Amino acid sequence: MARLPYADPVAVADRPLVEAISAQRGEILHLYQMLLHSPPLTAGWLSYLTAIRQQCRLPGAIRELVIMRVAVLNRAAYEAEQHAPIALAEGLDQAQLDALEHWQRSDLFDARQQAVLALTDAMTRTVQVPDAVFAAAHDHFDNTAMVELVGVIAAYNMVSRFLEALAIDSRDPR
Repeated sequence: MARLPYADPVAVADRPLVEAISAQRGEILHLYQMLLHSPPLTAGWLSYLTAIRQQCRLPGAIRELVIMRVAVLNRAAYEAEQHAPIALAEGLDQAQLDALEHWQRSDLFDARQQAVLALTDAMTRTVQVPDAVFAAAHDHFDNTAMVELVGVIAAYNMVSRFLEALAIDSRDPR
């Protein structure tokens, strides 16, 4: 159960914001119900995460691989539950999702995916990224894609930390 009550979207004075969330996300998920306690934070969050997920040119399968690995590392069940169907739709398979916890011992990931996972691990676990890890990822992506890749890793670490600090759970009543 979440540590704070969820905001009632019907009671939020900023109707255009509530409508934008519904339009962009299809529904008002628990995450956004919590964010709606602060409309300015919600508006910025929505804009940033929409850019990350819909406006960048980083391949969707790479983006979702990152999100799912961040969820594993940060033990963010809600994030994994929300993104597993998206990851599958973007081209990852269930075996890959199942292998993410111990990806280093798996042969299910190609060299590009392994470089992405190593970068994700470094940014999430230690923050500082060794030059060799960065270079290995950069071998597969141009400068724009590298900025987007690092942005996805950073953004979804933010998301998982928000979710976990507030104990947001998809099984909570709405």
